[in-house]
Amino acid sequence: MASTDRYRASVLPPPDVAALAERAQTGDDDAWEHLYRLAYPRLLAYARRRLAGDAAVEAVSETMVRAVSGVDRFVWQGAGFEGWLFGILRHVVLDAQRSAGRAPTMADADRALLTRPSDEPGPLDHVLGDEEARAVRAAFERLAPADQELLELRVVAGLSADEVGRVLGKRPGAIRMAQNRALGRLRGLLDGAS
Repeated sequence: MASTDRYRASVLPPPDVAALAERAQTGDDDAWEHLYRLAYPRLLAYARRRLAGDAAVEAVSETMVRAVSGVDRFVWQGAGFEGWLFGILRHVVLDAQRSAGRAPTMADADRALLTRPSDEPGPLDHVLGDEEARAVRAAFERLAPADQELLELRVVAGLSADEVGRVLGKRPGAIRMAQNRALGRLRGLLDGAS
């Protein structure tokens, strides 16, 4: 891609998600496809942190199936459409983790594959060098699961405090405070590793 194309792409206005969501509610397949393409990379990154390989892809697919079938119940509120999608995905992931933990005939090795987060390079690896990415990933893994999920939703997925609050069932102010604390703990872990 030429540098002028990259610049032009960066200054184009973002798609109007609200208008796309409204069109999707009326059954517009093009709107669904556009919404899917917008959300898919971030939904998959979130799912891959919680489920291995194919299970993560299946969770995102199940999320979209549930979204398409339940779009008539979607009401535009503070969290917006993407927050609604992440809320669905969070439930799908929790269901997959629960069912993997309950499967009595599943071998322990198979269960570990379903619940182990992916080691595939993520967005962080493309921004940071390999050594820095390993250090951040190691520090991130030492955070409590609640801190990890919060930072993934806010930083990796790019959801607003309102959207994350809706997904996690907390107030936006509590989300911002929890994010600051989680980032402080992550900084402390990184400083301790230096």
